[in-house]
Amino acid sequence: MRANNKYQSSQPPKPVASISPDGNIQSFLGFCRVEKGLAANSVESYKLDLAKLSAAFEKPLQELDGEDLTGYIESLFVAKMAPRSIARHLTTLRNFYRFLIEEGQLEHDPTEFLQSPKQWTTLPKYLNREEVEKLLAAPRLDQPAGLRDRAMLELLYAAGLRVSELCALPLSAVEREMGVLRVTGKGNKQRMVPFGESAGEAMDRYLEFGRPSLLKGRASPALFVTGRGAAMSRQTFWRLLRVCGWKAGIRRPLTPHVIRHSFATHLVEGGADLRSVQIMLGHADISTTQVYTHVAQRRLRETIDQHHPRA
Repeated sequence: MRANNKYQSSQPPKPVASISPDGNIQSFLGFCRVEKGLAANSVESYKLDLAKLSAAFEKPLQELDGEDLTGYIESLFVAKMAPRSIARHLTTLRNFYRFLIEEGQLEHDPTEFLQSPKQWTTLPKYLNREEVEKLLAAPRLDQPAGLRDRAMLELLYAAGLRVSELCALPLSAVEREMGVLRVTGKGNKQRMVPFGESAGEAMDRYLEFGRPSLLKGRASPALFVTGRGAAMSRQTFWRLLRVCGWKAGIRRPLTPHVIRHSFATHLVEGGADLRSVQIMLGHADISTTQVYTHVAQRRLRETIDQHHPRA
């Protein structure tokens, strides 16, 4: 029987102000931070998810059963939380309860039969090739910052990087002769990602003329720097991307992830196999990468509808 579950009704979860003092939660977060080497953002997400779960029940989390957790997940649906956010909650719960089992706190996993919500209810947004070309041509190449912006955009599209990966690239990550980047992704996992000659030439110009002008004799381990000599931040790059998008005539919302989606979509449309795309994107599960086959199929359907005489 469920004990004092606040969500037996259809009321949505209440906002959570702070993390529960549950020692198991703190141990789990420490494990994620130190042993698994997760990024600070991931640990913070786990912390907030577990705080929300803890606030939903008046008993310790290790005493919750499958029925409790099913009711909790259903409450997130009632609150109209996005499927991807619910999926993230499920990941948090599964990792937390597996940790409790490994620590000897539990014998059975209460998340074993929890169902994942359908993700990607809408297909990811991406740019067509003409829009990409206009975007890449937007920065001014007669200014140091413009050389940097062009190199960042070229590399973002050529390698399908996350914006955090792009901004965190050290100068030593570039293997120019081999045409690859050594990228550190989620969970501190490293991968080698190739980039084309166009991105390589843009980086050459930036490293020869743009970066020295921006640094003005200062030293920095970061590949992409600002006029103050600091590493480019994600927020600053988001702003410059919007400016470049506006110059390119792209009026719909433009984010770094749209460029990443464009990279993957164009690869799949060009015949790349999913396993290769998965490796380059740094996806842990190929099911995440499979969405791009649906994008390519939709594009094919639109092409037939537009051009076939009997469509």
